[in-house]
Amino acid sequence: MTKKRILYGFLALFALYLCYLAYIFLLSPKTNLQSIYLIPKDAVFIVESEQPVESWKKVSESDAWHHLRKNDYFSELTESIQKVDTVFNNNHKLFEFFDGRSLFISVHMISPKDYGIFYVLDLKRIAKLQLLKTYLNTLLNDDYVMSKRMYHNHEILEVHDRESKETMYLAFIKNQLVASYTHTLVEASIDQYQEPVLGRNLNFIEVNQKVGHEDLFRMYVQYHYFDDYVKRFTDTPSDWVRRVSENFLFSGFYFDLDKNSTLTANGFTNISGTNEYYLEALQKSGTAERTIPTIVPKRTALYISYGFDSFSEFYKNFEKVQQNDPQQFESYQNGIEKVEKFLKIDVKENFVNWIDDEIAVLQIQSRISKGKNDMALVLKANDAEKARTNLDFVLEQIRRKTPVKFKTVEYKKYEINFLSIKGFFKMLLGGRFDEFDKPYFTQIDEFVIFSDNPNTLKSIIDDALEGETLATSKEFRDFDDKFESESTVFIYSNVPLFFDNMYALADAPTQQKMLKNKDFIICFPQFGLQLTPEDDLFESRLVINYQDVQEVKRNTPLEVKVPSSKPQSADPVEITDAVFDLRPIYPTDLNADTFSVKYANGTTKFEVELKDGLKHGRYTEYYLDGTEKMTGRFRKDEQVGTWRYYNEEGEQVHKKRF
Repeated sequence: MTKKRILYGFLALFALYLCYLAYIFLLSPKTNLQSIYLIPKDAVFIVESEQPVESWKKVSESDAWHHLRKNDYFSELTESIQKVDTVFNNNHKLFEFFDGRSLFISVHMISPKDYGIFYVLDLKRIAKLQLLKTYLNTLLNDDYVMSKRMYHNHEILEVHDRESKETMYLAFIKNQLVASYTHTLVEASIDQYQEPVLGRNLNFIEVNQKVGHEDLFRMYVQYHYFDDYVKRFTDTPSDWVRRVSENFLFSGFYFDLDKNSTLTANGFTNISGTNEYYLEALQKSGTAERTIPTIVPKRTALYISYGFDSFSEFYKNFEKVQQNDPQQFESYQNGIEKVEKFLKIDVKENFVNWIDDEIAVLQIQSRISKGKNDMALVLKANDAEKARTNLDFVLEQIRRKTPVKFKTVEYKKYEINFLSIKGFFKMLLGGRFDEFDKPYFTQIDEFVIFSDNPNTLKSIIDDALEGETLATSKEFRDFDDKFESESTVFIYSNVPLFFDNMYALADAPTQQKMLKNKDFIICFPQFGLQLTPEDDLFESRLVINYQDVQEVKRNTPLEVKVPSSKPQSADPVEITDAVFDLRPIYPTDLNADTFSVKYANGTTKFEVELKDGLKHGRYTEYYLDGTEKMTGRFRKDEQVGTWRYYNEEGEQVHKKRF
């Protein structure tokens, strides 16, 4: 009888427990809280996954991830994520049970030079089981100490790692488990859960709803805090970082990672109401195929394409959206009218009407100097002859109305001219084009190319004639095929070339950091981002491919070598006619009468007279102490007459008649 009573008692308790579980999982009121409501409002990046274990396994097994983990900065950034990876591996059965429940990971700046990572896991109804909190103790061994404290009526569990001296903070808020190694993030989550900020932001909701729940994981970027994050790595973020933070609101992407470690992201981006106007105008102006790569050099580090149904339509929209700011629009109109009145030209007739459906900005690896970037602006013409006729008219008006006297220079049968209207493109299209202040220009077929440096135009002509363009590059074509053929904004970067360009311009401390991390940057040799109008948003596609860093180095052209400025030996063994073989020069002012190069100590190395950008007149070269080394004359870039070579004592030791 006693055994039966015990058995019946056990069955009764078990039945009560089953009823309790049924109530918890089936009958209790659903008071679930959305995970996004608990993420503190200042998140820079948010990563979301519905299958966190499966997604993490795919990412952590990729070649790209294994390569990046060797990098100090990346290891620091992902330190907390890798700790979670260890927990996943050590407690696989537990997290298999959790898989299928959404996990959010967000990055927040917690000081000017440091960030914290915050986690939110949706436990759904199992969060109501008090046994779950108790089960956490079974995960801990003697290396950990768990304590509890109350914060605004919520219990925070503090798990201290004796070895690392770090503490993870956890809290259960309704159906959500929140955690971080930064206690202020957990406290901020508790503070805002009843009045969420980020999760109720209409701009975030707009992007979030469009992204949906697909593929490997989703990532969101909040651009308002993006420049704060970049300051973690540099005290002076570049101008494009500022523009990104000011002009965009949120991006949301869903990601996929293929077997070659190529990361593809599709999603949506919305823009700020205080943007530089051209983004809003672009959003209303359609798309175009990218054809400018037919004259873009393979040496291009950055190619930014803007496409539209027609430039005239874009320009009309650009003027229209500026009217939302009457003061700005009045200033814009006054600038245009001032130029038109002074030069007696019509901007719409002489510029706008002949531009077709694509313009592009290029940053090109220089063939001449590693200390400067070659920048170019390319306008595609709807009629090559119409473009040439209108530009000739504008040039004639400049000659009549200004003291600028520039004669057309011919280079390999292409004309190079000078558009002496200071800040014209900045005035016409906004600050994005302020690199082109008083540009030279040339025309290759239907493409008109502008640059402040005429040598950039010469190098583009050279590459076009040699067929060394992006359109002839199989690597670029294969990468470009991963995008839609038409777009509104398309950004392509050859990362190794872009790295070299940025390295040349950086200060010494930054160069040291860049060099240390070069292998972990150039292992992603191609980067692309495409924006296409979709309702009031931009549909966005981002592709980054991974390649073994040694293969990247083999495929990347050798760095350009800057000619040495060291003087030749004053006492060579044999003086021959070879001493009169001079290197080409690259004057940046084709109006200048002379061109000179100096030694490092400031003394003149050589000087030559110019005419229309060509060597024409007397040439004199000097030793380091200022003594004449070589003299002669040029006529239309050709050496003529008698050339003389002197030793350091001023004695003539060789001469040649040309």
